[in-house]
Amino acid sequence: MELKSVGIKDIRYPITVREKSGGLQQTVATIDLQVNLPREYRDSCVSAFIEVLNKHQDEMSNRIFRRLLVEVKERLRSESAHVEMTFPYFIEKKAPVSGTPSLMEYTCRFTGGVGQDEDFMLSVWVPITTLCPCSKEISEMGAHNQRGEVNLNVKYTDFIWLEELIAMAESGASCEVFALLKRPDEKFVTERAYDNPMFVEDVVRKVAETALAHPHIDWFSVGVESFESIHKHSAYAYVDSDELR
Repeated sequence: MELKSVGIKDIRYPITVREKSGGLQQTVATIDLQVNLPREYRDSCVSAFIEVLNKHQDEMSNRIFRRLLVEVKERLRSESAHVEMTFPYFIEKKAPVSGTPSLMEYTCRFTGGVGQDEDFMLSVWVPITTLCPCSKEISEMGAHNQRGEVNLNVKYTDFIWLEELIAMAESGASCEVFALLKRPDEKFVTERAYDNPMFVEDVVRKVAETALAHPHIDWFSVGVESFESIHKHSAYAYVDSDELR
């Protein structure tokens, strides 16, 4: 009997990701790796998955993503192979006034398949600050702001860095988020958000415009959730490029 999906799920595995700066970053990914198993295959496929992961753990990027999947597919004589790899990625950011460095964590994901329905996608989840334009307009002494999150997913025609996607997501915010701020920095980000009010709809539109202009992005989706500071519920907006063309 041919099985539609056989593989490993939620395995945590050390990988190395290439940074735009030229360095290599060690991180730990949660990985799902699956194939459709042909009826004539009788051996365990788990060892094959682990061996291929071992081979490529020294550098994991969208440059070699397809190669990894092709090796799995050929090793198991399957028609298709699919992987989903989620991991924390750290970027050093300097505070806007004091220049104090700190590491910001971003959740990133590689998703891809070869064979049937071949496709590759990069995803990032980026924390941001939004400030409500309506609150600013009706209030005499301030406006409510909150932390939000941008989820940007892209399919690409050529190589693209994770840092580029993270910068796209942050460009739509009222202000970026930093891991460490001194008092002058707190003043700056508070005033920056106040001068740049954004609804979640505004953030989605701005990130989408940036993604549309990127020469290597073939398709994208943007979702923004704002964890409201004066409501129990969140605000949310979404768009994908199919709706814009």
